[in-house]
Amino acid sequence: MAIEKPYLDIPGTTVFDADQARLGYHLNQMAQSLMHAENRDRFMADERAYLDEWDMTEDQKQAVLDRDFNRILELGGNIYFVAKIGATEGKSYVEIVSSMTDKDAAGHAEMMVNGGRSIEGNRYLHEWEDRA
Repeated sequence: MAIEKPYLDIPGTTVFDADQARLGYHLNQMAQSLMHAENRDRFMADERAYLDEWDMTEDQKQAVLDRDFNRILELGGNIYFVAKIGATEGKSYVEIVSSMTDKDAAGHAEMMVNGGRSIEGNRYLHEWEDRA
């Protein structure tokens, strides 16, 4: 019997649950490995070779190479581990997260300081389907 997951109906949101954890296990282990300076150095010297050391899918590897953080999350990445990928390049958390939106880092930070994203336009997927 499958577990009901009503949160899958939230557009633009990937919830890190047990299924995502299983899907992204090796991806997250790789990202976590970047806590160590020697691993960061090896990653930055030859990203592809470093990624090939891990039992990740080709899609996961490509998402990391592209720094497509939204795709990384879809493929099982945990944002707290995935942030280590961006931090390896010296990016702040705000820069990493803003790259997942339509705002630059300054615009994203300003939005968050001023109360966050507007709820206007946020709908459950089934609400959008009902309107079509």
